[in-house]
Amino acid sequence: MKRNFIKIMALLIATIGILSSCKKFLDVQPEDKVLETQLFSTKQGIKTVLNGLYINLSNNNLYGDNLTLSTIEILAQRYNISSTHSLTKIASYAYTDNPTQSRLENIWTNSYATILNVNTFLENLAKYPGVLDAKTEKIYKGEATAMRAFLHFDIMRLYGPRYSTADSVKLSLPYYESSKSSVNPLLPANDFLQKVINDLNTAESLLTEDEIVTAGVNTAPLNASVDFLKNNRNYRLNYYAVKALKARVFLYRGDKVNALKYAKDVIAVANVFPWTTATNALSEKQNPDRVFTTEMMFGITNTQLYARYLALFDPGVSDANILAPITARLNTVYESNENDYRFNLNWQIPTTGVKAYKTFYKYADVIDKDKLFRFTIPLVKISEVYLIAAEAEPIAADGIAYLNIVRANRGLTALTTTVNVNTELQKEYQKEFFGEGQLFYYYKRRNITSIPNGAASSGNVTVNYAVPMPQSEALYR
Repeated sequence: MKRNFIKIMALLIATIGILSSCKKFLDVQPEDKVLETQLFSTKQGIKTVLNGLYINLSNNNLYGDNLTLSTIEILAQRYNISSTHSLTKIASYAYTDNPTQSRLENIWTNSYATILNVNTFLENLAKYPGVLDAKTEKIYKGEATAMRAFLHFDIMRLYGPRYSTADSVKLSLPYYESSKSSVNPLLPANDFLQKVINDLNTAESLLTEDEIVTAGVNTAPLNASVDFLKNNRNYRLNYYAVKALKARVFLYRGDKVNALKYAKDVIAVANVFPWTTATNALSEKQNPDRVFTTEMMFGITNTQLYARYLALFDPGVSDANILAPITARLNTVYESNENDYRFNLNWQIPTTGVKAYKTFYKYADVIDKDKLFRFTIPLVKISEVYLIAAEAEPIAADGIAYLNIVRANRGLTALTTTVNVNTELQKEYQKEFFGEGQLFYYYKRRNITSIPNGAASSGNVTVNYAVPMPQSEALYR
């Protein structure tokens, strides 16, 4: 960990450089003590530091690309990554070869660097009391604590064991709740996950005065969502996003009772996160909201998003580098149904003729550069909460009812009560979260070891879920 900790500290210093236009950032060296004091002595300074934490999340090494658009989706066999593709090592689970090894190293290092930034932020809030009013301080603490849980949980989902196996009690990963430059011990996965839950419990209690709680209870549905989006609360780890994360974590743990409880808590205020419309999905051609931001409970803005689109998905990218599925695989996922909002809106054969197959437009830019949804990548959505409820319901018919709510809001017909819930759930995860990084974790949680081969029109591949911690970390353990 020592060598890796040096890398993490270097990233902390780099973060300061990124935020230099907003003054400077956290206390990482003694000479920065004055800057730390200046930042944490004003409301705006503290807000700047918190904004910096969200900027860290949107880094391309984390949720701006690796954990949404590319690497994690390649592991789920989303795209046609042939043996001649530049990213074939990732698709073949060659974890010790590059670019796989370097990307996994970057995810690990940037995740823990951000966690240490979060811990420093929380410590400094306690160190410099009285600058914020009590309500704002609780909100900021809640958001930061939720972010620590969010990052640790995804570290576990990627590098940790399949939780439902015996490996859940074996030593796996370190959990950091302090900014001290010490090497924390590896924890068993079950203890690690309990710390995630503890942090989410703390965050929930701190966020009870979040403005979205009042909006969801006291405001008409339309106005509640408009005010909510206007104040950017769905670009922050808000109260309901934390409840949704608890549902996600409990389901991963296999605790369906609590997963359903928290899912229902969110569904009770689903009007705050209104479903996209058929007009947006099927009729709006110039400025569609392809990521359905009204449904988004938590997401990030990546100012480099359209550069990433041009590098990864644009029809002009060569076949050796583009991320796009084989036509037969794509048609299977969406059952060739053009009524499906997600299929109709986000997949098109380029009119230029440069590609004969459909390419991915979900993260393409729109004409109107003033649209508030530009640069957005969703990380938690109301649709996932309904899917969690569907899986957690003990009565199959009740689970199918939740599935049908999602389907109705995607332009699809209702399923009968005789279908297999798990089969239909897998189909929905495949359709719903393209380019959002959730499918690999779904497969891993469900212990699905054989998945459709992205590089072939038929047949499966065996997934290797044993993603190793970086060598630079393992060498010092």
